Amino acid sequence: MPAKSPVIVDLKFIPEEVEAALQGAFPDREVINRADPAQRNRDLSGIDYAVVWISAPDLFSRAPDLKVVFSGGAGVDHVLTLPGLPDVPLVRFVDQTLTTRMSEWVVMQCLLHLRQHRAYEALAQKREWRDLIQPEAADVTVGIMGMGVLGQDAARKLAVMGFNVIGWSRTMRAIEGMDSYGASDLDAFLARTDFLVGLLPLTAETKGIFDADLFAKLSRKGPFGAPVFINAGRGGSQVEADILECLDSGVLGAASLDVFEEEPLSPDSRFWTMPNVYVTPHVAASSDVKALFAHVEQQIARFESGMPLEHVVDRLAGY
Repeated sequence: MPAKSPVIVDLKFIPEEVEAALQGAFPDREVINRADPAQRNRDLSGIDYAVVWISAPDLFSRAPDLKVVFSGGAGVDHVLTLPGLPDVPLVRFVDQTLTTRMSEWVVMQCLLHLRQHRAYEALAQKREWRDLIQPEAADVTVGIMGMGVLGQDAARKLAVMGFNVIGWSRTMRAIEGMDSYGASDLDAFLARTDFLVGLLPLTAETKGIFDADLFAKLSRKGPFGAPVFINAGRGGSQVEADILECLDSGVLGAASLDVFEEEPLSPDSRFWTMPNVYVTPHVAASSDVKALFAHVEQQIARFESGMPLEHVVDRLAGY
């Protein structure tokens, strides 16, 4: 029996987490972790598989014989723009741990804004004991743009918390118990939305979609007067100059941002210090690396047994 192909691992994750996850992973084949200095100049020809996340720019020129590329996350826009990406199946990471983490972040941000957490933090800094008028979740409509696996899970959990939840996607998805909108109904969707949650993939159609024109169409009838923007999809989908302008002018009342046009976010960005903005460093749905490797093992087993790969990216659609 011929030797099984090694797996190239080129992940810009926490190195210690990757090393720990590799213990016991891929037990029947060699792993080439390019974070290991001893492996950086390794001959990568003749290798079938690579697991990538913000990989080194020379990866594909050094590994010309790949048969499958695995993304280390649910998003693949950064992989699609890597130099020399071969014309082979690109598989995105789909796992319950990733879905759960994203939903936790979305629910947390909605609750932070609902319960006026920043206002209470400011009062606490002044040692001021004061009650604020408190709406409940049922008073707020959360509109989610991007109703894939992540969006649907977040919608279900927000509904459990009592929020009114509506969903929008380019192709309308019928979801029981929730009003759904498609591409031609975007304005109607926005007019009902008090808290806007962005979970869109980055495609030609979604690049810069969250701009001043879109924010101006959001509901101003909610309990806080001005709408809230919450984005954990992709930084390229938002126009940050417009977000800042809308926060300054009151078109937006607040924001929670996990993704940015350029990452890492510049230390000089105003977002860091704005009292009505929560910033997190692209960690809303950080991949569980052990779960990622288990997913890759499962897909390789399918591929080598002649079964179709799952979660293959449609490169024209971009997801």
